Amino acid sequence: MKEFWNERYAAEEFAYGEAPNDFFAEELKKIKTPGKLLLPMEGQGRNAVYAAKLGWEVVAFDYSEEAKRSALQLAKKHKVTIDYHISTMEDFDAGEEMFDAVAMIYAHLPVEIRKPSHQKLMDALKKGGVFIIEGFEKKQLNYNSGGPKNEDMLYTVEMLSKDFKGTEIAVCEARILDLREGKYHVGEAAVVRLVTKK
Repeated sequence: MKEFWNERYAAEEFAYGEAPNDFFAEELKKIKTPGKLLLPMEGQGRNAVYAAKLGWEVVAFDYSEEAKRSALQLAKKHKVTIDYHISTMEDFDAGEEMFDAVAMIYAHLPVEIRKPSHQKLMDALKKGGVFIIEGFEKKQLNYNSGGPKNEDMLYTVEMLSKDFKGTEIAVCEARILDLREGKYHVGEAAVVRLVTKK
């Protein structure tokens, strides 16, 4: 799978564009004071660079070396700095109460590590910190606009409600969107969105 991502991210054209995800950008702007942000499975850095331009201290990771190369190239283009690591979700040490926000944008995990990973990332948030997710819903299997073809790696509202039970959930909803993100997220799509606070 790593080879797949390295190949996709090695292309000159950014796979999902250079602009940030719309939902991420909207939600980040609602946090009045930029702080420290963690972006797991960040790919080519479109969200990391956007956040850094807003004054956030950004830590990001992905297991693709080509993702990091592209992300640092994009950061240089926009004259910002991001702290980008090569790591899997399981191996990344997010620490305890280190971040003011965490965002997983189209970051899909195998079923056996999804819930523990969500818990680990919640632990990494400071009290009052915000967790943002946009990812493909299980109904995305009916669409050809991107995402995993493995149903177990797709989200439902019920799944996220359970994973984040006990947190202050402000948004947890399924939506049908018209995606326009680079070459690989194009067209009608079934997504799930979550915003919650520790």
